[in-house]
Amino acid sequence: MRTGVFHESFSAEERLWDSPTRRGWMLAFVLSLFTMPLWGTDYMLAMACIVGIHVIATLGLNLTTGNAGLISLSHGAFVGVGCYTVAWLAKQGLPFYLTLPAAGLLAAALGLIVGLPSLRVKGIYLAVATLAAHFILTFVFREWESVTGGVPGTSIPRASLFGFEFVGDHRNFYLIFVVAFVMALAAKNLGRTHFGRAFVAVRERDFSAEILGVNLLHTKLLAFSIGAFYAGVAGGLLGYFYGAITPEYFVLTLSVFYLAATIVGGLGTVLGSIFGALFMTFVPEVLRLLAHSSSEWFPGVAGLLLPMQQVVFGILIIGFLVFEPHGLAAIWARVRRVFHLWPFKT
Repeated sequence: MRTGVFHESFSAEERLWDSPTRRGWMLAFVLSLFTMPLWGTDYMLAMACIVGIHVIATLGLNLTTGNAGLISLSHGAFVGVGCYTVAWLAKQGLPFYLTLPAAGLLAAALGLIVGLPSLRVKGIYLAVATLAAHFILTFVFREWESVTGGVPGTSIPRASLFGFEFVGDHRNFYLIFVVAFVMALAAKNLGRTHFGRAFVAVRERDFSAEILGVNLLHTKLLAFSIGAFYAGVAGGLLGYFYGAITPEYFVLTLSVFYLAATIVGGLGTVLGSIFGALFMTFVPEVLRLLAHSSSEWFPGVAGLLLPMQQVVFGILIIGFLVFEPHGLAAIWARVRRVFHLWPFKT
């Protein structure tokens, strides 16, 4: 237990931020985040919006895979379902505060269907089953031209609230991060409910969980549907942010991206989802910037380094998983423990 914190009741111990220091740092973080449009550059805001969308989607997959232990390779397709749902409903004149929940609910309904094989199979077999669902959904994205626009894609009207349009990175920033903050709080609180504990019981040993009274049917399907709901909301925000979308965005690589973000960040933690989304978004961007900056001193090096981005990125992930399998959240926990126990040794 860290020094200087004494819980006098169970309710005090169950608080999200159980010490004045943590509450102070959280308040400072929220204030600095939501004032970012006042001091951040356009590039910073654009990257922040992309990270916010990835955080929401990664939170959903972490609930399904990290908390419940159910591997899903169809998460990127659920993001596409949310995006195309928002696109079609927005063209019918519905406001974003109706289209976003509808996108999440439709993705959650499909998540129930995709999660049905989890009742009979697990592990690699479940991954293959969800992979098949991904290919089915991407086929629908390409061929259902009346709704999705087919291969050329479709445009998405801007989100607006009482005549205020969310146009540009500055305005979309607030829309994305308000939703991301609410979704992160919901995921954090879900882990403290009996549903969240049932997810963990199923992840550790589903047969034992069933003997203890956990309904495997309800728990596994709920894990898939909640994860898909998060992906659908993230897809809706993605559509509003870009304003146009094509099926080429929702390829298998996107599902692998979110799975890697979940593993790298830390399975079963909200903080791990945030760290994983940040890592997966910024590392390729940093490699790209390094390649372009080095070309000023070494002409032609960019042509050699840019194709190696994915290779270097893959090596970083493999090395990271070998030396820190519990993810970035575990590293952050060790750093915090040093300060919690200071001046004593850990």
